[in-house]
Amino acid sequence: MTVRYVSTRGGEAIDFEQAVLAGLAPNGGLYVPTEFPQLDAATLRGLRGASYQEVAFTVLAPFVRPSLRDDELRAVIEAAYSTFAHPEIAPLRRLGKATRTAADGDGADGASADGTELHLLELFHGPTLAFKDLALQLLGQLFARFLARRGGHATVLGATSGDTGSAAIAGCRGLPGLDIVILHPHERTSAVQRRQMTTVLDANVHNVAVRGSFDDCQALVKTLFRDPEARARFGLTAVNSINTARVLAQIVYYVYAAVALGAPERAVRFCVPTGNFGDVLAGHWARRMGLPVAGLVVATNANDILARLLATGRYGKDGVQPTLSPSMDIQVSSNFERLLFELHGDDAAAVCADMAALDRGGFDLPLPALAALRAGFAAGSADDDATIAAIGRCARDRGVLIDPHTAVALDVAEQLCATDGPDAAPMVVLSTAHPAKFPDAVERATGQVPPLPSHLADLMQRQERYAVIDADEAALRGVLDALPA
Repeated sequence: MTVRYVSTRGGEAIDFEQAVLAGLAPNGGLYVPTEFPQLDAATLRGLRGASYQEVAFTVLAPFVRPSLRDDELRAVIEAAYSTFAHPEIAPLRRLGKATRTAADGDGADGASADGTELHLLELFHGPTLAFKDLALQLLGQLFARFLARRGGHATVLGATSGDTGSAAIAGCRGLPGLDIVILHPHERTSAVQRRQMTTVLDANVHNVAVRGSFDDCQALVKTLFRDPEARARFGLTAVNSINTARVLAQIVYYVYAAVALGAPERAVRFCVPTGNFGDVLAGHWARRMGLPVAGLVVATNANDILARLLATGRYGKDGVQPTLSPSMDIQVSSNFERLLFELHGDDAAAVCADMAALDRGGFDLPLPALAALRAGFAAGSADDDATIAAIGRCARDRGVLIDPHTAVALDVAEQLCATDGPDAAPMVVLSTAHPAKFPDAVERATGQVPPLPSHLADLMQRQERYAVIDADEAALRGVLDALPA
């Protein structure tokens, strides 16, 4: 089969290479596959004991043909994951049984009689200690291969709430034919997150701090991508999860984890700390490919647009609140548009109408679409107090340090597991960042300061380089105009 890619806002279908290099569609939509290759039971059984790289090849090969030959895809995968510190790339850690009770101060009734089996899927063993590395190391290799084939130049333009930027920079630094410009909200990331970006001094790396929120950064990026003249003039391509390759690459670790826990004979649930919806969407796409996913849980912090949507049916903007889990401090979850396209039966006109309504403040999902959403996803939220409590419980009761984003998901997972029956599917909590990226929160919760890995031990002493601008399109264009010709 040959998978093509179509914009959520209409237009002609294109191939994988075109979708990767375009990033965002010219009409402002996001590219989605026109079909999903199936992982049948025999294929899943055949992946038992396979390396992460082999699982990645099996999952991704149907999506990339004919843009990449099989040998090219294998080379891309090997290069992408050669820098990871753990041989399993995304190892599973068993946490034991869910034991959260009303004594923890959350009002839960306690765990089920036997307790649900809990696991952490550790996604932070890449060069920048965050789950974004698993997709962005791959995306950087794809950019390099496609640009070399075309003999062209591109400017990667992206926005980050904390982790995407450093992972994108690590994946693109020093690559020929490529400049990378990353916007981050000024003074709204952790010091470690900022320095992982701003201390990379390669000539093709350009960091920009925007006075505003992540949503302001993302809006600037989307504004330029919607301008055909700007896209052509600056050779823009996207590295955010608006790039479909990002989401496709993240399908892999869902398959890897599920197979390790007994798929296809055993179904698994996943609880995902979510801001921009791309990570949990990858789990949904894995489910569409035939992976036995018993449930997907959207875990949000105080910025809970997705939890409110599931509860009320309304997708509406609200102010962004700074929290201890800054990568989730987002109100407009860009990747939800991809699911919305599906919920509307691939009706691009309906998506366009909803996006226009969102610009005016929000919209209500039609009842059939809301029912389908609730059938596929559950949701919960954890505020900063609950986050700190979850970090403390995990360290005290399980001997494991976790970061605030993982803590949000663990807290939500424990809330749900408290009402499980004895035959509930195991719950996998996606651990999306190394605790050392958020030392202040971890120390506050546990009294321990998690050390940075040796390759980042001197991070706080390294030289920084970045510009600071207002959340203004003209200011961003000025930055792009100043790039080397």
